[in-house]
Amino acid sequence: MKGYRKILIAVNGSTDTLLQGLKLARDEKCWVTVVKVMPPYDGDLNLVGIRNIKDVLNGEEEKAVSKIEDVAASERTMVKVRIAEGTIHKKITEVAEEERCDLIIMGVNKKNGIKRFFDGNVARKVISYAPCPVLVVNT
Repeated sequence: MKGYRKILIAVNGSTDTLLQGLKLARDEKCWVTVVKVMPPYDGDLNLVGIRNIKDVLNGEEEKAVSKIEDVAASERTMVKVRIAEGTIHKKITEVAEEERCDLIIMGVNKKNGIKRFFDGNVARKVISYAPCPVLVVNT
Protein backbone atom coordinates (compact mmCIF):
# COMPACT_ATOMS: atom_id res chain seq x y z
CA MET A 1 0.00 0.00 0.00
CA LYS A 2 2.12 2.86 -1.23
CA GLY A 3 1.26 6.39 -2.12
CA TYR A 4 -0.78 7.55 0.88
CA ARG A 5 0.23 10.92 2.30
CA LYS A 6 -2.69 11.64 4.65
CA ILE A 7 -4.74 9.07 6.52
CA LEU A 8 -7.93 9.68 8.46
CA ILE A 9 -8.64 7.20 11.25
CA ALA A 10 -12.25 7.27 12.45
CA VAL A 11 -12.56 5.98 16.01
CA ASN A 12 -15.63 4.98 17.95
CA GLY A 13 -14.22 4.13 21.36
CA SER A 14 -12.26 0.96 20.59
CA THR A 15 -8.50 1.34 20.38
CA ASP A 16 -8.10 -1.60 17.95
CA THR A 17 -8.87 0.45 14.85
CA LEU A 18 -6.66 3.28 16.08
CA LEU A 19 -3.72 0.96 16.73
CA GLN A 20 -3.99 -0.74 13.34
CA GLY A 21 -4.34 2.60 11.57
CA LEU A 22 -1.32 4.06 13.37
CA LYS A 23 0.81 1.05 12.41
CA LEU A 24 -0.17 1.47 8.76
CA ALA A 25 0.52 5.20 8.92
CA ARG A 26 3.94 4.60 10.44
CA ASP A 27 4.77 2.06 7.71
CA GLU A 28 3.56 4.46 5.01
CA LYS A 29 5.23 7.48 6.67
CA CYS A 30 2.16 9.66 6.32
CA TRP A 31 0.26 12.32 8.25
CA VAL A 32 -2.54 11.13 10.50
CA THR A 33 -5.76 12.80 11.51
CA VAL A 34 -7.95 10.98 14.00
CA VAL A 35 -11.63 11.87 14.15
CA LYS A 36 -14.09 11.01 16.90
CA VAL A 37 -17.69 11.89 16.08
CA MET A 38 -19.97 12.69 18.96
CA PRO A 39 -23.73 12.49 18.42
CA PRO A 40 -25.46 15.85 18.33
CA TYR A 41 -26.71 17.09 21.68
CA ASP A 42 -30.47 17.53 21.49
CA GLY A 43 -31.08 17.79 25.21
CA ASP A 44 -31.26 15.06 27.80
CA LEU A 45 -33.62 14.86 30.72
CA ASN A 46 -31.00 12.83 32.62
CA LEU A 47 -28.86 15.98 32.77
CA VAL A 48 -31.57 18.19 34.31
CA GLY A 49 -29.84 18.48 37.71
CA ILE A 50 -26.54 19.58 36.18
CA ARG A 51 -25.92 23.32 36.18
CA ASN A 52 -23.50 23.55 33.29
CA ILE A 53 -24.32 20.89 30.71
CA LYS A 54 -21.66 22.23 28.30
CA ASP A 55 -18.95 21.38 30.87
CA VAL A 56 -20.17 17.78 31.00
CA LEU A 57 -20.14 17.48 27.21
CA ASN A 58 -16.71 19.13 26.95
CA GLY A 59 -15.43 16.70 29.58
CA GLU A 60 -16.40 13.77 27.35
CA GLU A 61 -14.57 15.36 24.43
CA GLU A 62 -11.47 15.92 26.57
CA LYS A 63 -11.51 12.27 27.68
CA ALA A 64 -11.75 11.11 24.05
CA VAL A 65 -8.88 13.37 22.93
CA SER A 66 -6.73 12.31 25.88
CA LYS A 67 -7.30 8.61 25.16
CA ILE A 68 -6.40 9.06 21.47
CA GLU A 69 -3.28 11.06 22.31
CA ASP A 70 -2.17 8.45 24.87
CA VAL A 71 -2.47 5.63 22.32
CA ALA A 72 -0.64 7.69 19.67
CA ALA A 73 2.15 8.49 22.14
CA SER A 74 2.51 4.81 23.04
CA GLU A 75 2.89 4.08 19.31
CA ARG A 76 5.33 6.99 18.92
CA THR A 77 3.15 8.62 16.29
CA MET A 78 2.12 12.26 15.99
CA VAL A 79 -1.56 12.76 15.26
CA LYS A 80 -3.98 15.60 14.76
CA VAL A 81 -7.18 14.92 16.71
CA ARG A 82 -10.53 16.29 15.64
CA ILE A 83 -13.77 15.98 17.54
CA ALA A 84 -16.86 16.48 15.40
CA GLU A 85 -20.50 16.61 16.36
CA GLY A 86 -23.25 15.34 14.09
CA THR A 87 -24.25 12.43 11.91
CA ILE A 88 -21.33 10.01 12.03
CA HIS A 89 -20.92 9.08 8.35
CA LYS A 90 -21.40 12.67 7.21
CA LYS A 91 -18.84 14.05 9.63
CA ILE A 92 -16.26 11.40 8.77
CA THR A 93 -16.53 12.18 5.06
CA GLU A 94 -16.53 15.94 5.71
CA VAL A 95 -13.35 15.72 7.77
CA ALA A 96 -11.72 13.53 5.11
CA GLU A 97 -12.52 16.19 2.50
CA GLU A 98 -11.37 19.09 4.68
CA GLU A 99 -8.10 17.34 5.55
CA ARG A 100 -7.62 16.14 1.95
CA CYS A 101 -7.06 12.58 3.10
CA ASP A 102 -5.97 9.81 0.74
CA LEU A 103 -7.44 7.00 2.87
CA ILE A 104 -10.05 6.56 5.60
CA ILE A 105 -9.57 3.77 8.11
CA MET A 106 -12.50 2.67 10.26
CA GLY A 107 -13.60 -0.46 12.08
CA VAL A 108 -16.56 -2.78 12.27
CA ASN A 109 -17.39 -5.11 15.14
CA LYS A 110 -16.08 -8.68 14.77
CA LYS A 111 -19.17 -10.33 16.17
CA ASN A 112 -21.70 -9.00 13.75
CA GLY A 113 -19.62 -6.80 11.45
CA ILE A 114 -20.54 -8.41 8.13
CA LYS A 115 -24.23 -8.67 8.99
CA ARG A 116 -24.34 -5.05 10.17
CA PHE A 117 -22.30 -3.95 7.16
CA PHE A 118 -25.10 -5.05 4.86
CA ASP A 119 -27.86 -3.72 7.13
CA GLY A 120 -26.99 -0.06 6.48
CA ASN A 121 -24.39 0.76 9.11
CA VAL A 122 -21.97 3.65 9.25
CA ALA A 123 -19.12 1.91 7.37
CA ARG A 124 -21.28 1.29 4.32
CA LYS A 125 -22.45 4.89 4.31
CA VAL A 126 -18.89 6.19 4.62
CA ILE A 127 -17.82 4.00 1.70
CA SER A 128 -20.70 5.39 -0.36
CA TYR A 129 -19.88 9.06 0.29
CA ALA A 130 -16.12 9.05 0.89
CA PRO A 131 -13.88 11.24 -1.26
CA CYS A 132 -11.15 8.58 -1.08
CA PRO A 133 -10.69 4.82 -0.52
CA VAL A 134 -11.93 3.36 2.77
CA LEU A 135 -10.15 0.56 4.63
CA VAL A 136 -12.55 -1.27 6.93
CA VAL A 137 -10.84 -3.07 9.80
CA ASN A 138 -12.53 -5.96 11.56
CA THR A 139 -12.09 -5.21 15.27
